[in-house]
Amino acid sequence: MRTIYVDHAATTYVDQEVIKEMQPLMAEIYGNPSSVHHKGREANRMLESSREKVANILNCKSSEIYFVGSGTESDNLALFGFARKNKEQGNHIITTKIEHHAVSHPCEQLKKEGFEITYLPVDLEGKVDLEELKKSIRKETILISIMYANNEIGTIQPIKEIGEIIAKLNSERPDSKIAFHTDACQAPGALNLNVSELGCDMLTLNGSKMYGPKGIGVLFVKKGTLIEPIIHGGSQEKHLRAGTENLANIIGFAKALELAEAGKEKEVARLIKLRDKLANGLLKKIEKIRLNGHPTDRLPNNVNISILDIEGEGLLLKLDALGVCASSGSACTSGSLDPSHVLLACGLPHVVAHGSLRMSLGKCNSEEDIDFLIEKIPPIVKELRSISALNLDPKNFSKLFNLKNL
Repeated sequence: MRTIYVDHAATTYVDQEVIKEMQPLMAEIYGNPSSVHHKGREANRMLESSREKVANILNCKSSEIYFVGSGTESDNLALFGFARKNKEQGNHIITTKIEHHAVSHPCEQLKKEGFEITYLPVDLEGKVDLEELKKSIRKETILISIMYANNEIGTIQPIKEIGEIIAKLNSERPDSKIAFHTDACQAPGALNLNVSELGCDMLTLNGSKMYGPKGIGVLFVKKGTLIEPIIHGGSQEKHLRAGTENLANIIGFAKALELAEAGKEKEVARLIKLRDKLANGLLKKIEKIRLNGHPTDRLPNNVNISILDIEGEGLLLKLDALGVCASSGSACTSGSLDPSHVLLACGLPHVVAHGSLRMSLGKCNSEEDIDFLIEKIPPIVKELRSISALNLDPKNFSKLFNLKNL
């Protein structure tokens, strides 16, 4: 049985060029980058070379790049590190209802510590209303964290416009600046990563979403943005992240990011073609189905659909038996039976959100894979519906929730 892997938003395999780049770090270049002897200096040169490579792609200074253990740690460092360091300036944080739990859970903890959190709503397609954002900002606001592209529904937020709004407000309030953080883990190889153009003060990336190793993340912190460490011990990463640097993973991260950016234009065009063929094929063949997320402002590899009258988990198991690896949402919540918080925030009722299927395409996928999925998914849906107790009227849901494409 062949494997069709369409869960690249959860994680990707490691590219062979990345593996090749990392191999010497496993046995030959083993020094601690903090050591003063020649083995340590050798390791430190490679560490700083990788930092420079990442900085060049993000169009920032290498001193503004910090290596951490994951995208989750990067998000945590941005939120906890900034909020706790700047709590005397204000206690108000703005985020959205569709953030990854690496942002929403720290916000919940910060609320327990006395911070006030505003969760911006999104529309049916997962977009933030910029006017709502403006109205939510007050003099106590110190931090805004809005993800670049959603990992579940693929909707891309207007990050550049948000950065411009914050910059204008900051010019009018010189004594109390607002910092802007964005989780951009789904962006490499797909979207613009120039932090100067995006207007963000902090940006999160991780290796496992771009054919790099797991267990490595990056936080860009603009010069002048004050944050404090959340891991204490040594003086690594300019005293912001203690612990001996995982040099092999750092080298792999930098190489993966380089490859993702170098092949971006061609791969994005290829993925959009496959994405649209898959989405359109399923929408034509299956009744009572809708495409979740924004129809155009979405990641080039993301297809997220809701199918009425079935449970998403049952569909996943049937697909797995055919060798298809997909998901019903974020891998970080796969142990939960609750419907996606992202789909609920978009206004979908529970019974619609429960029947969701996310397929995120990647370099290993071909047109043959898409044809297979379009052929196999409809009969599985038919079988699952034949044993389901549900038989929902799509017209009622369309009217009640304005689900135009259901």
